[in-house]
This record gives sequence, structure tokens and C-alpha cells, in this order.
Amino acid sequence: MNIQRKYSLPNCTLLLEGLSDATKITHFQEMRPELSILVNAECHISGYQQPISGGRDFFESLVRAVNAYAQEFFSHIPNPNLSDRETELVQIQAVNNNCHRLIVRNHTDTVADHNSAIAMDLNTVQLFDLVEAVDQFFADTQTLPELMLQIQSAPRRYGASSEVLIQQAVPATIGISSLAAAALAFAMLPAPEVRPPQPQTQEESANPTATTVATPSPTTETDASANTPTPSATTIADNPTSTDTPNVKDLEALLRTVPEITDPSQLKALNRQVYNRINPQWANRGGLPQDVVYRVGVAADGTLVAYKPTNKVAEDVVAQTPLKELLFKSANQKPAGNEPIAQYKVVFRRNGILEVSPWNGYSSTPKVIGEKITEANQLQELSKKLYDNIRSKWAGTPRFRGDLKYRVAVNKDGVIADYEPLNSGAFDYYRETPLPTMFQEVYGDNTAAANTKQPLAHYQVTFKPSGQLEIENWQGYR
Repeated sequence: MNIQRKYSLPNCTLLLEGLSDATKITHFQEMRPELSILVNAECHISGYQQPISGGRDFFESLVRAVNAYAQEFFSHIPNPNLSDRETELVQIQAVNNNCHRLIVRNHTDTVADHNSAIAMDLNTVQLFDLVEAVDQFFADTQTLPELMLQIQSAPRRYGASSEVLIQQAVPATIGISSLAAAALAFAMLPAPEVRPPQPQTQEESANPTATTVATPSPTTETDASANTPTPSATTIADNPTSTDTPNVKDLEALLRTVPEITDPSQLKALNRQVYNRINPQWANRGGLPQDVVYRVGVAADGTLVAYKPTNKVAEDVVAQTPLKELLFKSANQKPAGNEPIAQYKVVFRRNGILEVSPWNGYSSTPKVIGEKITEANQLQELSKKLYDNIRSKWAGTPRFRGDLKYRVAVNKDGVIADYEPLNSGAFDYYRETPLPTMFQEVYGDNTAAANTKQPLAHYQVTFKPSGQLEIENWQGYR
């Protein structure tokens, strides 16, 4: 099975592609699949159109170079390990305080021949993101677990006085001042001992219903609107009375104990359920200082099981969103211990608009789940029924200015079974259409899951600002 792992920051993305070891599949089939055989590695740096890439040798050399250079740069203590690696495929050299040259040599290069080498000049912000991406990789225990980070303390003779360190600790930009300060503080400490993750003890598992903890963030995609470093607070819905629910401390730990939902079609179907669970509960829509983004873990039935703010502002204003309340409600449910989890990006816009999308996007074009009605005459007949039904309930002068497009599904009797907005206007003005009322009349709740237990006919329904209604056969997601 081909596996892809991505570790994303605003200025750097590591993309790893590989396979699982066939001898381990039977042991880990209930978990997130382990990428144990690396086929290709790519490093994308902002501002450069072409990534640097290679196989296992390239990737190992990259992480060694980043590790060694970061230790020297953050501590301002010369790292003797850098001078011993002239034959490495990947090297990083300091050009000045805010320029770091990343050099990738061809496998056939000699030490003195760098004619075919690739060189990228990184500013300090790009360097920090590269270091963070490598850190995310090492925090992901399901990707190349045998590749360990080797940390070596520099000999005391290479040290400098703390006064010199303080004078040199000048961040490249205001936005990274806190990171530079943290790096300086950690540089004064001895190198930590790297230990494998320890299983949670019974005492540690006695958590309250909502727990806030510190955790790294592997596979996190940082939203472009996040202007501050990602906080480390993760809130988990945990049922202390249920022995079936895994005891977890963070979203990453949860994903290591249960499968992750990655099928595009299932993610698409769940997307509407997540939106419909959150949107009606969002009451205070006018008090947000800016758009705020959360990473949300969702069970297969649409239940929210975890959320994580992507920046400090989102952490501070979470009480103005319904996430805590929905998480509290879900704590009273008892999902199976190995129930799969999907990850979604939930954006509460300052203008009162809610947006929900898969955290890692869709790996391919989604398809509508369930059996479909395809017979031409039946499709034509059901289309007419749907048109008459909507037309009889849609009256008045529209207030929207652009087309509202929806996918609407009906059963063999012409009864609505599912609907979903297809463009931004359809999300914003869905209450001006009769679709929510039609769905609620059948199922008693507009937030109910789609009825896909019987064959359905799918249509694209367009509400025009002129009052015109158009219905055509559904051609799939585009």
C-alpha cells in the first residue's frame, strides 16, 4: 500500500512517500499504517518552484544536516560535527545572520566538485520552519520509526559566555521573537536524552472530561491566517466512565491508537455532518477579533472527539465557539475503542460564516456514497417531481445576488434524502431555500445524517437571484 506523509509549515513542507513492511501489516492493521520503506522524499521551500528530493540517503542526510546546523545556530556554540560532514549529500552553511545556504550535492559529486549541486538560500524564518518540519517527522512514530535523532552535546571548550549569547540572540523578524527566545533558553540547558514514548499509566489516565495538555503536532498543516506560533493546547473529549474509550492525551496520540479516516468519499459525507453539528450551535457570531481556525477530530458518526486551536487567538476565544459544548456532549457517548477518526479544519470567520473542510484535503476526487439510480426515464421523472416540490415551496424575492448551487438526492419516491451546498453562496443563504425545511419535515432534524440506505437519484439544483430554478443530473464533484 502506497503511503504519503506530509509535515507542513508556512514556509516549508516535507513530503514523504513509501510503503509498509509486509511483515508488519498484520500487527498494525488496526492502527494508522506505518511507513517503514521510504521511496521518495521532497522538501518544498517557499519562494522556490522546484523542491529538493531524493531517496532514503538524501532524507537521512537532510535531517542530519538540519539537526547539526540547528544546534549550532540556536546555541551560537560552534558544532564540530558540521566540519566532519563534507561528504554529506546535504549541507547547510551560514552566509550571514539571516541567510543560511542549503546545498544538495549530486550522488556522483566529489568533495571538490560542486558544479551539479543545488543551492538554496534560506532566511531565518524558513530555517525555523524547516527545523519544525523535521521535528514533526521525528514526533510521528508511524513514519520510519527506526530512524532516530542523534543528539550530541558540544564539548565545553566550544562554549561561549552567556553574555555573548544574549547579545547575539536577535530574531530575524518580530514574528519569531518568542521562538528565538525559547531557542536561546534551551541552548543553555544540557542536551536532552531521547526516549521512546512511554505508555500511559493508570494514574495519568484519570483525566477530567476536558483535558488541556502540551503536545507536538506531527502532520499539522498551519493555516495561512495564523499570525502567531501554534499553541500546544489540545482538548480531548474523554469519557472517564467508559473502559472502551482509549485514554489519550492529544489528537496525535488518539490517531496512534485508532485508524484515521482518509477515504475521500467518506470524508466528503462526514463534512456535511460536522458542519450541521457546529453551525446551529454557533450563537455568538459577532465577537471574534479575527478569523480563527481549529483542528478537529471527528468520529465516523460525526461526533466531535477532540479539537486543537491553531494559534493563540483561537485558544483565547474558544468559549465564543460551540466546540467546548459539543465536546462535552460527546463525552457522554461511548464509541468503540478502535473507532476511526477523521480530521477537519474548522474556520469561524469574523463575518459569522462557518467553513469546514478535511484537514489534509482530499487525496482524490470524492464520490457520492451509496447506490445510485441511473435509469434515464426514472431520472427524468424524479427530476420533474423534485422541481415541482421545490417550486411549490420557494416563493418571494431572493435577497442573494449570485447563483446558489446544491447537490440534492431523492429516493425512488422523490422524497429528499440528502443535500449539500456546492458554492460559498449556497452556504451563506441556505435558509432562503426550502431545502432545510424539506429535509427536516422528513427526518425531524436538519442536522441528521444523509439517508443512503436505498438507491438515490442525485441532481444539481441551482437557485438563481432572478427567481429561476434549474435542475440537472448530477455530474459528480468538480
